[in-house]
Amino acid sequence: MKNRHLKYWACQIVGWGFWCVVGLYLTFIVYGDSFRQVYSNNADDLQVAKQKYFYSMIIFLVSAIAVTHALRYILKKIRWERFSFNRLLLIFVISTLLSGTAFYKLTMYAESIFGVSLESFRNKMRLENALELEKQVGLDTIAYYKLPTPVLSATQLSTIKQIQKTTKYTRTNNGEWQVKDSSDVGIIYQCVILCSLWLLIYLIWHYIENNRRYQIDRIKLEATVKELELKTIKAHVNPHFIFNSLNSIRALVDENPERARTAITRLSNLLRSSMHASESNDTVPLSKEILIVKDYLALEKIRFEDRLQINWNIEEDSNQQQVPPMMLQTLVENAIKHGISKQIHGGTVTIKSNFVQSHYELLVANTGTLGKNDYSGFGIASTINRLQLLYNAHAKFKIEQLNPNTVQVTVILPVQLANA
Repeated sequence: MKNRHLKYWACQIVGWGFWCVVGLYLTFIVYGDSFRQVYSNNADDLQVAKQKYFYSMIIFLVSAIAVTHALRYILKKIRWERFSFNRLLLIFVISTLLSGTAFYKLTMYAESIFGVSLESFRNKMRLENALELEKQVGLDTIAYYKLPTPVLSATQLSTIKQIQKTTKYTRTNNGEWQVKDSSDVGIIYQCVILCSLWLLIYLIWHYIENNRRYQIDRIKLEATVKELELKTIKAHVNPHFIFNSLNSIRALVDENPERARTAITRLSNLLRSSMHASESNDTVPLSKEILIVKDYLALEKIRFEDRLQINWNIEEDSNQQQVPPMMLQTLVENAIKHGISKQIHGGTVTIKSNFVQSHYELLVANTGTLGKNDYSGFGIASTINRLQLLYNAHAKFKIEQLNPNTVQVTVILPVQLANA
């Protein structure tokens, strides 16, 4: 984070500083003769003019950084990344207009303090050009601006129009020069263009950064899923789990062969689902997850018998809600491991799925109390990590002691239906 801030400020200072250096180079080197002619032939006065112009460029630099930094702060506050392209385009237009106007006000303030700016320099250049054009056709000796208008040649009339068109200057009836078209519009236009270029670079830069971060998150997500797959397989192939399941099935072979065959099928389905967890998409329909959980609970039911009670409360429409694969199975497994198995008389696992207002909620509650280290294992940690990678701040995960004898896990996700 610190490196990002340093990089940002370095880009701000170097970028706007380069623009100022270009302005100084054009003024003092490329147009140096014109600058000296416009301001003064006196070395002392010329030096003062250069100093004032240099100071105005420093104010320009500070103003540019201040305005664009404020714009960046506002964009971050409104979280511009979440907007659609059309809305982002509208924000771009409004932001450049407002920031450009603010930029103009600050530069005008700088000019009022130091009396020298790039625009005033250009205005004086245009005025010198107007005087030169008048002199070329003899208009400098004719009061052509007074009424009644004196007789002028075609060349002189053409020159008057040329002066008004190219320099924007015209004479009043008293012979004083005035800018026919306000130069403020041109200055504002330049400020808006500069701010739009800055904002465009800023948005493109962050688009590339966000895309790169997304690719990194995808790699992390894939690694997490792979690790989850290995951990899940290891947990399910654990001799304790296998022996418990096989012993229960063996006891059923003579007593209830049909139920034993069903249990073997469920164990096979569960192991197959565990091994193929990483081959599925980032999300799967809840209905598919429920099938896996039912296989798991059926095997645990053989082990715990009447000590394990299951309550299902699944809203019909929520069956198509997309959820991360093996997430529900992980939560139910933790509920049994840290809750039901520690109760002498067993308990109840309640699974609830429904839509609440504009989001989806999945709740897994179990009999028991919330221990300090009960939910710090890999399963819960990987679930939280996957939710962060898949949904960022749009998903929430919470474990709480709902009442003295019930622990509840709540997962909140954005609505995302399988057929959407």
